[in-house]
Amino acid sequence: MSMSYDDVLAKITEVLEDALGVDEDEVTPTATLGPDLGAESIDYLDIVFRLEKAFGIKIDQAEMMPNDVLNDPQYVQDGKITDKGIDELKAKMPHADLSAIEGSRDVEDFEKVFTVDTIVKFVQSKLD
Repeated sequence: MSMSYDDVLAKITEVLEDALGVDEDEVTPTATLGPDLGAESIDYLDIVFRLEKAFGIKIDQAEMMPNDVLNDPQYVQDGKITDKGIDELKAKMPHADLSAIEGSRDVEDFEKVFTVDTIVKFVQSKLD
C-alpha cells in the first residue's frame, strides 16, 4: 500500500498533534521530535503505537529507534559514536539523515536524527 510523501506527512502530522499537543504548523519535515516538538522518552512509545494504528503497520521499536546501538561499547566510547557505530546506525536506519550527528558524534545529539522527515521515510519504507 504505497502512499505519497505528502499523504504520509499529513497523517503523521495528525499523529504528532494528538500525541504531543503541538500545532499543525509546528510539524514540519525538519522539526525534531525532542528538541523542536518536546517529545520525551515516554512519548516515543505512544507515537509508535499511534503510527501502527494510523497506518495499519507493525513497528518494532528498535527498528525505528535503534537505541541498542547507543548502549553498546563497541559502537560508543566516551560518549561518542564510533565509526563502527555510525555504520551500524546507517544500516539500521536507512531512512534517517545522520548528518546531525556525524560531525559531533555525541550520543546526546542522537535525538536530532528524529525529524518528522525521518518518520515519514520510515513509514513509507514499511508501507512499500
